[in-house]
Amino acid sequence: MAFFPCTRFEDQILLGFRGELYQFKNWEDEKKLEYDLNLHSELHELYELVTQLAIVAIRKGLQIIIENPYTEQHYLTRYWALKPALIDRDRRQRGDYYKKPTQYFFLNREPNHNFIMEPMIYHEGWSPVEFAHKNTSVANANRQVARSMISKDYANRFIREFILDGETTKTDEIPFN
Repeated sequence: MAFFPCTRFEDQILLGFRGELYQFKNWEDEKKLEYDLNLHSELHELYELVTQLAIVAIRKGLQIIIENPYTEQHYLTRYWALKPALIDRDRRQRGDYYKKPTQYFFLNREPNHNFIMEPMIYHEGWSPVEFAHKNTSVANANRQVARSMISKDYANRFIREFILDGETTKTDEIPFN
């Protein structure tokens, strides 16, 4: 599950707290501080939700994989008690359209490391807008939404490589291929 919204945990949030985002350049200090209060409240609420989700999963023995962007400054990377079981530093190597480093928290399970013997579909540096225009499911999406999408090729390969057991890793055995 992609935990919502990743923009509240990513490293850009630090620029928001410091009032250094481009859109804040003409803001007065008071407006920046008021924004900080709201931003901190949102961040606190989302941190509580993801932590409560993890606690419920651990207590109930639910197998959950939480996906979120990865950077050294990422809020969950720095301040969460759980560590990612897997960090994919370049998703293009598994068929996605963006490099976009991503971390995966595996709860109540470990990632499998299946070896996939098939050619890789590599998408060389598409922009979010190019992806949106070539993908009819997000054709009307804005840049931020398009950038958050994971390609079908990436999802398929990720599931076969890290989630399914080694005996069910053929493409034709995946129902949503």
